[in-house]
Amino acid sequence: MTRSLEYCWRAGRSGVLLVHGLTGTPVEMRFVARRLHEQGFTVSAVQLAGHCGDRRDLLATGWRDWYRSVEQAALKLREEVDHLFVAGLSMGALLALELAIERPDQIDGIGLYGTTFRYDGWAIPKVARLSFLLPLACALGYGRDRQFMESYPYGIKNERIRDWIVGSMSSGDSGAAGLPGNPFPSLAQLVTLSRRVRRRLPRVRTPCLVVHSTDDDIASLRNVGVIERRVAAPVEKVLLEDSYHMVSVDQQRDLVADRSAEFFSRIAATATRPTLRKET
Repeated sequence: MTRSLEYCWRAGRSGVLLVHGLTGTPVEMRFVARRLHEQGFTVSAVQLAGHCGDRRDLLATGWRDWYRSVEQAALKLREEVDHLFVAGLSMGALLALELAIERPDQIDGIGLYGTTFRYDGWAIPKVARLSFLLPLACALGYGRDRQFMESYPYGIKNERIRDWIVGSMSSGDSGAAGLPGNPFPSLAQLVTLSRRVRRRLPRVRTPCLVVHSTDDDIASLRNVGVIERRVAAPVEKVLLEDSYHMVSVDQQRDLVADRSAEFFSRIAATATRPTLRKET
């Protein structure tokens, strides 16, 4: 059974909704949340449907349920603030993009951390890069009892934090560190979400802050290129040289929060949004 780990820290009239990744937990956004809150932002961290429980809880949900969690949390936070920003990690970045597409008039800016359209980082086995076949395989009834297990370096370069997260996963504490594996049906849902968002990226009119590691072990910089080429809004890019995939908890987490705060503050301080880039 899942337990709620959502939190909201109130401060100023600019709010940031933080969205964790697949099989993750709001805890993975807590470092960034704390630093944003210290800089005057009201911060809320959503818990995606089916997460922070066991494998059965996750398998009972799909991408539409995860998106609904984000949408409901965003609408709730929007009632309390004048400016609403959404920042997501990995799959959470895809959900932030989906929200910006669906509700462009309510989201003022988005932070995209380690955006994962495809698992193509250096630590991903070549066979796992065939994940684009999962929706078809799962639709045909294959792979429901299989999962892709997390492996070294677990998206984290900082050894101390990596040891803590691996220990929490191994102990079965999914609320602290998420599940140790990604069930194939859940990965199939991620692939479906990724295709949907990628296809509709030209509809993104919300300014984007893209934060990505140059040495991302899970999702390569090609994922950043997809955003730069396809979204219609201004894109500001921050490349991290001393982190792996989980940038919200890794070596440069304070830089992630600080650059996010700067980006969101600039938008909140302007009466109008930046000029849109022309679609190509």
